[in-house]
Amino acid sequence: MIRAGLIGYGLAGKVFHAPLLHAAGIRLAAVATSRRDEVAADWPDAAVEADPAALLARADMDLVVIATPNASHHPLALAALRAGRHVVIDKPFTVTSAEADELIGLARAGGLVLSAFQNRRWDSDFLTLRACLEAGEIGEVLLYQARFDRFRPAVPGRWRDRDEPGAGILYDLGSHLVDQALVLFGKPDWVQADLAIQREGARAVDAFHLTLAMGATRVELGASLLAASPGPKYVVHGRAGSFVKSGADVQEDQLKAGLRPGNPGFGEEPQETWPLVTRAGPDGLVSEARPAATGAYVDFYRGIARAVADGGGEPVAAEEARDVVRVIEAALASHREGRRVPFVPGPR
Repeated sequence: MIRAGLIGYGLAGKVFHAPLLHAAGIRLAAVATSRRDEVAADWPDAAVEADPAALLARADMDLVVIATPNASHHPLALAALRAGRHVVIDKPFTVTSAEADELIGLARAGGLVLSAFQNRRWDSDFLTLRACLEAGEIGEVLLYQARFDRFRPAVPGRWRDRDEPGAGILYDLGSHLVDQALVLFGKPDWVQADLAIQREGARAVDAFHLTLAMGATRVELGASLLAASPGPKYVVHGRAGSFVKSGADVQEDQLKAGLRPGNPGFGEEPQETWPLVTRAGPDGLVSEARPAATGAYVDFYRGIARAVADGGGEPVAAEEARDVVRVIEAALASHREGRRVPFVPGPR
């Protein structure tokens, strides 16, 4: 059995990584955190280390999962790779693409698995949309709009809300939206961005709108923390029809409630939030609810287990995660300079 060490036991570590590792058949051997009592209550068989260095020094460690503030991803991953461990980094992969390139070079030279936890590839609605597009149900996509809206008017004192590298909603929720767009349409020709700080007392970006060009296709991505009544999550228009989806994937709330993959109903969208597909019929336009796929975050770690055991490809390639960071960098430059910024992909 693959043995994993988890660095960080905040929301990401506690709610996502630890239970999903377990569900994928990966043993949680140790956690580096100050929350010793929480780990002992949740995972009594896991050792608790006071700091990452102590965790990396353990012999019972095949895989290291990094679920810490964004600015710490690069130095922690660098130390783990130098210690000969396979590595998973919570999104965003790194703060800069230069950091990402350094990690990729080290992992590839050492034959080590390196991946980013882009779990939203396994959202129910994204799996459904991807299958719809691959089947050609709405034809060539001309406009793809995706949003990640929440209503959180108060500004907590978390690291995500500080004025520091890697903070703010563009790195947080934006990394999900960008990754999904690159999966569907590939790398953009150019990026244009409008970033804003809208909440009273906020210091980090808390709203954004990005436009990416992929040939004739336009991709519009947005997020806000002041959306009390969010609109559709996806609006996708193709030459043969449209795909519209409201509501959020259920897995995060289920994990927070203590449900686990394999429990009845886990990852299943309620029928009232199934996406609507509209296409031309013999008597005009016809709209039908499309049955939603079952969300499957655990499939990420099942893919990691295969990559570690068999040397296969990662479920999210490190180079793909690096390109997400490159889009974010282009967005920051676009907003700063007030212009479209050509996208320059990284080396493969």
